Amino acid sequence: MEANNYIKILKDRNKESHIYKRFQHTGLEIAELLNDPKHKALYIKLAKQYDQDTLLGIAKDVSTRKTIENKGGYFMRIIQGLVINKQKPMNKKEINK
Repeated sequence: MEANNYIKILKDRNKESHIYKRFQHTGLEIAELLNDPKHKALYIKLAKQYDQDTLLGIAKDVSTRKTIENKGGYFMRIIQGLVINKQKPMNKKEINK
């Protein structure tokens, strides 16, 4: 009987959000804007390394363009061409905020 209860607890826990940091939320928002859920880990990594507001602005601009078929690829091409302020590497104290 306890095993069934434990499985139910695990299923319920799986439904909860696993977003704990701002950069994670930003990366997932970019993936949603670009309709590119396969590469959400990449967007989270970019949001951690680069200025999040700039990335979101670019993603919003790309998402509004109707003629672009591959919005994720177009977004990455823009990012490669720009010099975005790279944030200094975060230490553990800053990540845990």
